[in-house]
Amino acid sequence: MEQPHDLTVEAPRVWDRPAVTVPVLVCLSLVGGRFPSFSTEANLWTLGTGGVLIWLGLSNRVPRRPAPRRLGAPAAWWALPVVVFGVFEGATFVLAVGDDFPTFSRLADPLLEDHLVRSAVWLGWLAAFWGLVRR
Repeated sequence: MEQPHDLTVEAPRVWDRPAVTVPVLVCLSLVGGRFPSFSTEANLWTLGTGGVLIWLGLSNRVPRRPAPRRLGAPAAWWALPVVVFGVFEGATFVLAVGDDFPTFSRLADPLLEDHLVRSAVWLGWLAAFWGLVRR
């Protein structure tokens, strides 16, 4: 008896399972966390990993997940603080006002001096980027 096509599920590729992707992202973040902030090595590592993820996202090598349904009106209110923060961060950076109004990256520098914290931030960045690649 032939099975209907609606009931078949495509199995994910072996490399696309969380048991493979999570350790790879952890290893990439541990390497990225070892570089000093704003060093040439850190910038090249960021551009390299980001470039590979952009390439994977633009190619059809990674299976896509369905896009989430449309966000409701209350979700727009969460965008307001993000936009306000982005405007202040951008204006502070462009005007280079210094220590009077430091940028977020300057405030985060003491936290990011620790390699473990920097690796954790790297892991968050890579996980968010991988989620975008999958959409």
